[in-house]
Amino acid sequence: MTTVYERRAAPPVPVVPRRSPAGAVLALLWAGAAAVVGLWWYGTPSVVGSAGVLTGAGRIAGLLCGYACAVLVGLMARVPLLERRVGSDRVARWHAMAGRYTVCLLVAHVVLIVLGYAAQDRDSVWHEALSIVLDYPEMLKAALGTVILLAVGVTSARAVRRRTSHEFWYYVHLLTYAAVFLAFGHQLALGDQFNGHTVATAAWYVLYLGVAALVLRYRVLAPVRLNLRHRLRVESVHPEAPGVYSVVVSGHRLDELGARPGQFFRWRFLAEGMGWTSTPYSLSAPPRPDRLRITVKALGDHSAAVPLLRPGTRVWAEGPYGSLTADRRTAHKSLLIAGGVGITPLRALFETLPGEVTLLYRARTAEDLALGAELEAIARWRGARVLYALNGPNGERPAITVASLRACVADLSGHDVYLCGPHAFAQGLYEVLRAAGVPDRRIHHESFEL
Repeated sequence: MTTVYERRAAPPVPVVPRRSPAGAVLALLWAGAAAVVGLWWYGTPSVVGSAGVLTGAGRIAGLLCGYACAVLVGLMARVPLLERRVGSDRVARWHAMAGRYTVCLLVAHVVLIVLGYAAQDRDSVWHEALSIVLDYPEMLKAALGTVILLAVGVTSARAVRRRTSHEFWYYVHLLTYAAVFLAFGHQLALGDQFNGHTVATAAWYVLYLGVAALVLRYRVLAPVRLNLRHRLRVESVHPEAPGVYSVVVSGHRLDELGARPGQFFRWRFLAEGMGWTSTPYSLSAPPRPDRLRITVKALGDHSAAVPLLRPGTRVWAEGPYGSLTADRRTAHKSLLIAGGVGITPLRALFETLPGEVTLLYRARTAEDLALGAELEAIARWRGARVLYALNGPNGERPAITVASLRACVADLSGHDVYLCGPHAFAQGLYEVLRAAGVPDRRIHHESFEL
């Protein structure tokens, strides 16, 4: 059974594409790192001997690690400029890369400082390490923060994440805030670059307090305001395909959320066994003033429990997030390519994207085509095309190649292409599209794998 969601009467006014601020944000972050190195250079009069080299290198690593901690937290503060203009997937990749840099710099800082101090004091490495932790100000807290950060780093490794639940990873990850708080004091107490340097100390406080303000504003206050104001509840749950269900969520003044087709929210259903998990699901229909809809495939414990939701269940949501919207459009013609449940954000875009639109939907069988009746209705209404790539009678997968895409879509290189599906599916299609001459700036995709 397919639930037909209300369609708009006409396509929206074309949207003027906006340039992503990703380059400017990256330039700003690297400029901050350069300023931190400059701070060390200015505050270090000379480096003498092997002990001085080790200690100097350890201090550079420590300063950069402190800066990286602030960047790490700031990137996951869910600032709208980053989430909606740069893209949640790109910000998540930056966060993952910053995490790797942070752990490497932390290890380098600890090892180099201990070796440098041991060489300077002509003492054993083990005895010097104990002396630093037990005798230096703020170091017991910093040592605990170091252990926490290393634990977060280990649990974030792909090999470990595959063997642990999302909930475990998520709640361990939240300890990053505690680790940064515990380590902050020793940076100012023991950093030669801050002792007696009012401007440098003030700048470090501004950096950390600014990041803390972003977290408080967008990770705490914004979700609380959203949910108190809009009072979301489950209105209904409908089957769409085998293992695929749509959830209609009602609320008050939902048009004030500013949600766009192609975006997603993080959803927490306050039902038994589900309230501890917050999961990203895209809107599978354009948002309405009184309703939102998501479509979910049962892939894990949380998504498998979605069909059991009862009308009236309270919902805690955060968002909207994501930049897979009409703002990315650069051409009059668009090609949407969906794999499996990746159809959800593209179904909303299929209805609302201006210009000529073609949708290619990859699924195993005709029974797996979630929202198929809606797609056909929208195609007739707006004069668009829907193409399907289904497995053959014996289960053979159709190859989506440069030749097959060009045969289906004239002037392929002149289209904007929106991709959504499993990571391997999207990566393979990206390479095919680039080989077909589609410019990188016209291939739009969001992935939520860290």
